[in-house]
Amino acid sequence: MVTMKKFKFVGEYEVRASCKMIYPYLHSPSGLADWFAEEVKVIGDYFDFIWDKESHKGRITSQRLNKSVRFEFLPESKEDEIEPAFIEFRIENNEITGSTFLKITDFSSMDDKEELTELWGGLVHTLKERIGG
Repeated sequence: MVTMKKFKFVGEYEVRASCKMIYPYLHSPSGLADWFAEEVKVIGDYFDFIWDKESHKGRITSQRLNKSVRFEFLPESKEDEIEPAFIEFRIENNEITGSTFLKITDFSSMDDKEELTELWGGLVHTLKERIGG
Protein backbone atom coordinates (compact mmCIF):
# COMPACT_ATOMS: atom_id res chain seq x y z
CA MET A 1 0.00 0.00 0.00
CA VAL A 2 1.38 3.41 -1.00
CA THR A 3 0.82 6.16 1.53
CA MET A 4 0.89 9.79 0.55
CA LYS A 5 2.79 11.88 3.06
CA LYS A 6 1.48 15.32 3.75
CA PHE A 7 3.72 18.35 3.34
CA LYS A 8 3.43 21.50 5.44
CA PHE A 9 4.06 24.71 3.51
CA VAL A 10 4.17 28.00 5.41
CA GLY A 11 4.35 31.35 3.65
CA GLU A 12 4.30 34.87 5.08
CA TYR A 13 3.27 37.81 2.92
CA GLU A 14 3.18 41.49 3.79
CA VAL A 15 -0.18 43.05 3.00
CA ARG A 16 -0.73 46.78 3.20
CA ALA A 17 -4.24 46.67 4.61
CA SER A 18 -5.90 46.44 7.99
CA CYS A 19 -7.00 43.17 9.58
CA LYS A 20 -10.62 44.24 9.21
CA MET A 21 -10.10 44.77 5.50
CA ILE A 22 -8.30 41.45 4.89
CA TYR A 23 -10.45 39.15 7.01
CA PRO A 24 -13.61 39.07 4.81
CA TYR A 25 -11.45 37.73 1.97
CA LEU A 26 -10.35 34.81 4.15
CA HIS A 27 -13.61 33.50 5.55
CA SER A 28 -16.54 34.44 3.31
CA PRO A 29 -17.47 32.54 0.13
CA SER A 30 -17.51 35.70 -1.98
CA GLY A 31 -14.20 36.92 -0.55
CA LEU A 32 -12.50 33.56 -1.12
CA ALA A 33 -13.88 33.35 -4.67
CA ASP A 34 -12.26 36.72 -5.43
CA TRP A 35 -8.75 35.33 -5.09
CA PHE A 36 -8.47 31.81 -3.71
CA ALA A 37 -10.78 29.54 -5.73
CA GLU A 38 -12.70 29.74 -8.99
CA GLU A 39 -15.94 29.37 -7.08
CA VAL A 40 -16.92 28.91 -3.43
CA LYS A 41 -20.35 27.80 -2.23
CA VAL A 42 -21.67 27.05 1.22
CA ILE A 43 -23.60 23.80 1.55
CA GLY A 44 -24.83 23.36 5.11
CA ASP A 45 -21.76 23.52 7.37
CA TYR A 46 -19.35 22.95 4.48
CA PHE A 47 -17.60 25.18 2.00
CA ASP A 48 -17.37 23.77 -1.52
CA PHE A 49 -14.18 25.06 -3.17
CA ILE A 50 -14.01 24.65 -6.95
CA TRP A 51 -10.60 24.48 -8.67
CA ASP A 52 -10.23 23.27 -12.27
CA LYS A 53 -13.88 22.16 -12.20
CA GLU A 54 -13.16 19.83 -9.25
CA SER A 55 -15.03 20.12 -5.98
CA HIS A 56 -13.16 20.05 -2.67
CA LYS A 57 -15.30 20.27 0.45
CA GLY A 58 -14.00 21.68 3.70
CA ARG A 59 -15.27 23.19 6.88
CA ILE A 60 -14.08 25.88 9.24
CA THR A 61 -12.49 24.15 12.22
CA SER A 62 -11.24 27.29 13.96
CA GLN A 63 -11.83 30.97 13.54
CA ARG A 64 -10.96 34.19 15.36
CA LEU A 65 -12.57 37.40 14.12
CA ASN A 66 -10.10 39.54 12.17
CA LYS A 67 -7.25 37.16 13.16
CA SER A 68 -7.44 33.68 11.63
CA VAL A 69 -9.48 30.99 9.94
CA ARG A 70 -8.66 27.34 9.32
CA PHE A 71 -10.36 25.09 6.77
CA GLU A 72 -10.06 21.33 7.13
CA PHE A 73 -10.87 19.36 4.00
CA LEU A 74 -13.05 16.27 3.94
CA PRO A 75 -11.07 13.04 3.62
CA GLU A 76 -10.48 11.77 0.10
CA SER A 77 -8.54 8.69 1.26
CA LYS A 78 -7.83 6.58 4.36
CA GLU A 79 -4.67 8.65 5.01
CA ASP A 80 -6.75 11.84 4.95
CA GLU A 81 -8.93 10.44 7.74
CA ILE A 82 -5.85 10.04 9.94
CA GLU A 83 -4.13 13.27 8.87
CA PRO A 84 -6.63 15.66 7.20
CA ALA A 85 -5.48 18.30 4.75
CA PHE A 86 -6.01 21.89 5.88
CA ILE A 87 -5.33 25.49 4.99
CA GLU A 88 -4.97 28.14 7.66
CA PHE A 89 -4.93 31.89 7.12
CA ARG A 90 -3.53 33.94 9.99
CA ILE A 91 -3.28 37.74 10.07
CA GLU A 92 -0.34 38.97 12.13
CA ASN A 93 0.73 42.49 13.02
CA ASN A 94 4.26 43.61 13.70
CA GLU A 95 3.89 46.16 16.49
CA ILE A 96 7.32 47.70 15.85
CA THR A 97 6.97 48.34 12.11
CA GLY A 98 3.18 48.54 12.00
CA SER A 99 3.19 46.01 9.14
CA THR A 100 0.45 43.45 8.57
CA PHE A 101 1.35 39.96 7.38
CA LEU A 102 -0.78 37.13 6.07
CA LYS A 103 0.65 33.80 7.21
CA ILE A 104 -0.61 30.85 5.18
CA THR A 105 -0.19 27.24 6.25
CA ASP A 106 -1.02 24.69 3.55
CA PHE A 107 -0.95 21.08 4.80
CA SER A 108 -1.62 18.79 1.85
CA SER A 109 -0.21 16.06 -0.36
CA MET A 110 1.29 18.70 -2.67
CA ASP A 111 4.98 18.52 -1.75
CA ASP A 112 6.81 20.67 -4.31
CA LYS A 113 7.96 23.68 -2.26
CA GLU A 114 8.93 25.70 -5.32
CA GLU A 115 5.54 25.12 -6.95
CA LEU A 116 3.72 25.96 -3.71
CA THR A 117 5.77 29.15 -3.30
CA GLU A 118 4.85 30.21 -6.82
CA LEU A 119 1.18 29.21 -6.41
CA TRP A 120 0.68 31.06 -3.12
CA GLY A 121 2.71 34.05 -4.32
CA GLY A 122 0.35 34.39 -7.29
CA LEU A 123 -2.77 33.95 -5.18
CA VAL A 124 -1.64 36.52 -2.61
CA HIS A 125 -0.73 38.92 -5.43
CA THR A 126 -4.33 38.64 -6.66
CA LEU A 127 -5.60 39.21 -3.10
CA LYS A 128 -3.46 42.35 -2.77
CA GLU A 129 -4.85 43.69 -6.05
CA ARG A 130 -8.41 43.12 -4.80
CA ILE A 131 -7.89 44.91 -1.49
CA GLY A 132 -5.48 47.52 -2.80
CA GLY A 133 -2.72 46.35 -0.44
